[in-house]
Amino acid sequence: MHTPAPQALLFDLDDTLWPIGPAIAAAEIGWHAWLAERAPAVTDRYTVEQLRALRMALLERQPALVADLYQLRRAALEAAFVETGADPVYVDGAMARFHALRNTVTLFDDVLPALQALGAMLPLGVITNGNADLELIGLHHHFKVAIASHSFGRAKPDPGIFLAACQAMGVAPETAIYVGDDLRLDVQGAQAVGMRAVWMNRHGSSAHRDAGIVPDAICASFDELLVWVRSQMRHNADEPTKGH
Repeated sequence: MHTPAPQALLFDLDDTLWPIGPAIAAAEIGWHAWLAERAPAVTDRYTVEQLRALRMALLERQPALVADLYQLRRAALEAAFVETGADPVYVDGAMARFHALRNTVTLFDDVLPALQALGAMLPLGVITNGNADLELIGLHHHFKVAIASHSFGRAKPDPGIFLAACQAMGVAPETAIYVGDDLRLDVQGAQAVGMRAVWMNRHGSSAHRDAGIVPDAICASFDELLVWVRSQMRHNADEPTKGH
């Protein structure tokens, strides 16, 4: 069966371009310290872990908030301010502070050189459920399109967000490749609309076997991704001559 030539390459962000766990952990410690100076009633009542538990409890009650994790964080913080009698004037500042801290990320070492090489071959895009600010991080110029669930209104693996990104890129899903670390949200989500999906599996996990998910490719690094994408481009460049 003929595989159409790739015309666009799209990426997940958190845990694909950078590890998000350390960034969020550091951001939440810094955020708690910021709150302690301005709204000590909140931090006297809630540790970092307890604020996280408050958000998770709210998400259970309002699962639609999964599409907008900032709104989830804000709503939980507002509830904590009300409960403790803290001055709500600091809520906006607290959210701005978290935004700055959350976007202090460290890219995986192989990402930037590969992005530059890939961007010379194909237009690049982003589909994310997170709240990364590509301009603040300094990567926005690499991407033609960036769609985030909080502005789109639906989160991966909803097919709508993948289709909207392809449309914004001006390509059919069959000609787009999606790269992400999450088997269900990224690989299954993309494949469900006809995109090819690359599982970025930096840790040698075999979870795809247990899940019964078959990525179009599995890469342990962006160097491997670059090799695979080049092979896809070469395969399609060579294919028309094979029948002659």
